[in-house]
Amino acid sequence: MNTTEKSALKRTALYQKHTQLGAKMVPFAGYEMPVSYSGVNDEHLTVRNAVGIFDVSHMGEFVIKGNKALDLIQYITTNDASKLVDKRVQYSCMTNNNGGIIDDLLVYRWSETEYYLVVNASNIEKDWNWIKQHNTFGAEMQNISDVMSLLAVQGPKAIHTLQKLTNIPLDKIPYYHFDKGTMAGISDVIISNTGYTGAGGFEIYIPNEKAEKMWDAILEAGKEFGIKPCGLGARDTLRLEMGFCLYGNDINDTTTPIEAGLSWITKFTKNFIAKDILLQQKEKGVSKKLVGFEMIERGIPRQHYPIVDANGNTIGEVTSGTQSPSLNKAIGMGYVKTEFSKPDTEIFILIREKPIKAKVVTLPFLKK
Repeated sequence: MNTTEKSALKRTALYQKHTQLGAKMVPFAGYEMPVSYSGVNDEHLTVRNAVGIFDVSHMGEFVIKGNKALDLIQYITTNDASKLVDKRVQYSCMTNNNGGIIDDLLVYRWSETEYYLVVNASNIEKDWNWIKQHNTFGAEMQNISDVMSLLAVQGPKAIHTLQKLTNIPLDKIPYYHFDKGTMAGISDVIISNTGYTGAGGFEIYIPNEKAEKMWDAILEAGKEFGIKPCGLGARDTLRLEMGFCLYGNDINDTTTPIEAGLSWITKFTKNFIAKDILLQQKEKGVSKKLVGFEMIERGIPRQHYPIVDANGNTIGEVTSGTQSPSLNKAIGMGYVKTEFSKPDTEIFILIREKPIKAKVVTLPFLKK
């Protein structure tokens, strides 16, 4: 990466903290982001067993307001946002006119007339333009991505770490719910019982100018539990063990929620973009499906590696793969022809032209 490319990258409000802590920085979704500090495996196991803190301020946040806010959200997303109550969060996705996934996102309901959408960093502009284009409802839209910071404090000790910093009873915030209050002496902090690790924990939304103060306070509070700063590398291995999709790898503009195993967030009780196409897929079936697999023979699957059958015929492609730090075995996700998608089906991953045996398994890889 030359100097010009480097200078074109955005930085989060915590950039100085990362460099001071000796993080290895990499370009990701237009940002210079920490990929690791003490090493991916070390950070991964710290989150699974204790607590880790991630800077995920590159994510995008949109405010959708007004009497027609829900109408707009219902039309652009596949899940049924009318089921939300105040301070509740919903996982959803937006589809294009062909049913392909524009992005997966979180919908936060503040009130009947105010919502937050949290979108992937690489899709902020694309998502914003798409929503704007379909806002024939006259909902008020605000893109606050550049002024907000987001910290993910994840792991079994996350609640004990954060509880030291706030009077809000964190054990009273159920999974996929949120609250707002004072934390670390900072007011109006959004505290959300969500995350991308499957290890439990919270996501903390604060204005950029408060990010360093919050970061320091959390690291101090978590000291007794062995808290460590964690990068995108561990975030990726943690989410993969849970079988969570990563946009750009496991889902994209050409994969549909039905193919991706996201039928559970696709509700046909309402009208939304490409509903008819997806309904047809649900009723008639699809030709490819996203599956999880584990390697039986030695080898680590990587994105774009071909998946073949016993006769060497190509039946799909790997979308994500790694050596799982918790399970100590190689795991992956990929699309295969539907007839190869049943658990225990034998498949082969082509690694350096050599077919290496694997088998389809039920997600998540890491059972609670």
